[in-house]
Amino acid sequence: MEERVLIEGIRQRNQLVFEYIFEYYYSGLCVFCLNYINDKLVVEDIVQEFFLYLWSEAHSLEINTSLRSYMFSAVKYKCLDYKKHLVVKDKFNSYVKENNEVSNNDVFDHYVESELREIIQKELDKLPKRCREIFILSRFKGKSNLEIAEQLNISKRTVEIQISNALKVLKVSLKDYLFLLPIFFR
Repeated sequence: MEERVLIEGIRQRNQLVFEYIFEYYYSGLCVFCLNYINDKLVVEDIVQEFFLYLWSEAHSLEINTSLRSYMFSAVKYKCLDYKKHLVVKDKFNSYVKENNEVSNNDVFDHYVESELREIIQKELDKLPKRCREIFILSRFKGKSNLEIAEQLNISKRTVEIQISNALKVLKVSLKDYLFLLPIFFR
């Protein structure tokens, strides 16, 4: 299949095109990731997260290179981000070991909270503007769906759909932290 047809199929969220691309590229992307990360399970997670991103952001993707180049570059950067995260984690663990005078639980809680805030903000920034606005009003401002609908002059159902869409994206991005977020994911 021609790349421009595949790219257009992705933008239109054509399930057959997406399945074709997944089947064709998945194993190659995993092997490629193993050059950066020597953990098969982590590699599979990274590649699966990329495909989820590809599907969820299909309508707004701008692929200016070949589809193959785009996919391999995107996965490479996800691997590099993961490695950066490991470096930060290792530095933190070293810091904790060197500074025993601070309670391990307090330091860990602070670390997790600050990292979680950063990740949540990063993921919220990726949401479409209206979706983000509705989610913030619901989860951070404590407004009911009806209050949000009235405030924004939209239907209550639209509010529910937007919150559901935001939760789907955030659940994937924050899967490692879900046990800490019961208030967000009711």
